[in-house]
Amino acid sequence: MVYITRREHFNAAHRLFRSDFSEAENLRVFGKCSNPNWHGHNYILYVTVKGNVNPDTGFVVNLKALSQLIRERIIEKLDHKNINLEVDFMAGQLTSTENLAIAIWEELESEIRKMGGILHLVKVEETENNSVEYFGN
Repeated sequence: MVYITRREHFNAAHRLFRSDFSEAENLRVFGKCSNPNWHGHNYILYVTVKGNVNPDTGFVVNLKALSQLIRERIIEKLDHKNINLEVDFMAGQLTSTENLAIAIWEELESEIRKMGGILHLVKVEETENNSVEYFGN
């Protein structure tokens, strides 16, 4: 089994809050991330695919095709956007990095399988100190 990883980045704004919480409760639970005027991050995304090397190509999956998939399904939807308001695959969800990693997995998993690979990991770095790794169900 071989593992390959594609790294991408995007910049996006969001707000962690629950509409059923008061502003004080949102501040208590989510801290400054509940700022009503939003806040943003320079995210780094890692998508790791595993599989056997195709003897005809020498690839697990074609990295150019993987990059294009990530750009079309994820980066174009997130980059310089408000995750709470503009990202279809995050609609109705708390925009935590955990939920973002899960949603990205769900956007990519079946398409990567069609390419002949198996999605192994989605890692989202929110800051240099905070990241989330999701390995699927």
